[in-house]
Amino acid sequence: MPGTRQRTQGAGAGTMCAMSTRDSAAGFAAKYGPVALVAGASEGLGAAFAEGLARRKMDLVLVARRTELLGPLAARLRAEHGVTVHTETLDLAAPDLASRAEALASRHELGLLVYNAAASSIGPFLDTSIEDHQRIIDVNCRGPVVLSHVLGRKMAERKRGGILLMTSLAATQGSPYIASYAATKAFDLVLGESLWHELRARGVDVLAARAGATRTPAYERSQPDFNGPIMEPAPVAEEALRALGRGPSKVTGGFNRMAAFFMSRVMSRRQAVRTMGRATAKIYKVAE
Repeated sequence: MPGTRQRTQGAGAGTMCAMSTRDSAAGFAAKYGPVALVAGASEGLGAAFAEGLARRKMDLVLVARRTELLGPLAARLRAEHGVTVHTETLDLAAPDLASRAEALASRHELGLLVYNAAASSIGPFLDTSIEDHQRIIDVNCRGPVVLSHVLGRKMAERKRGGILLMTSLAATQGSPYIASYAATKAFDLVLGESLWHELRARGVDVLAARAGATRTPAYERSQPDFNGPIMEPAPVAEEALRALGRGPSKVTGGFNRMAAFFMSRVMSRRQAVRTMGRATAKIYKVAE
C-alpha cells in the first residue's frame, strides 16, 4: 500500500474575467474594504484571490507559512494594480493564532477575510500519523473559527464586512482516503452557512465556496492520475467573489454543480461514499 502523501490546497493565479456592474471595483471595495486578509495566499487559489481583490482595488494583507512566495506576488500586485500589499508569515495551526490575528486587526482595518488555507493528506486513515490528522483539524477547522471570530467581531461592530471560507466538493459525503480533510471541509461548509444567517443582520456577508478539482501547484504536486474536468484557479476565485453576499454557499463550476447535485440528490449515501472511495483510490493508486 503506498505511503500517505501530504499536500496543501491552493491554486495558481490566472487572467480574471471582466467584473459585472454590481461587482465593480468601487462597489466591492466600498462594501468590503479597505483591506482584505487572504489566508493561504502563497500560490495557487490564494494567489488568484489576491489578484481578484487587487483588481477590485482592495489593499491586502497576505498571510502564509512560506513568505518566500509572498514577496514576489505582493510586488507584482503593487506594480500592476497600485494597491498596498502587506505580507505576514503566519502558521495557521499555531497555538497563538488568536493573539496574532488580534495584532493584525489592530494594525489594519480588515473588512474582508478569505480563508483559503487548507492542510490535507492522501492515503488510508490509519496509515496517516495522528500529528498529521491534528494539523489538518487545526488548519482547516480551528483556523477558520479563530479568524472568523476575531475579524468577524470587528466587522460586526463596523456593521460591514465579508467572510469567504473555501471548502470542497469532498464535503458533500464521506470521502475515503482523504477522510480528515473531507470531514474538516464539511465543518467549514456548515460553519460558513451558519454564519451567513447569524451575521447578515449585522452587515457581514458570509459565503462557503465549494471547489472541485483545481489546477493548483499543490494539486499537481500530489501527482493525481485524473483525466476529468479540472478548473483553473482564476475562475474559481472569481465565481466565489461574485457569489459573496448572494447566499450561504456556492459550488464553483458548472460540472462541479452537476456532480454535487448527483452525489447528494440522486445517489444514496452508501453509493456516494463508495463512488468517492473507488475514484480516490484509482486517482492516487491506493490499494483497496
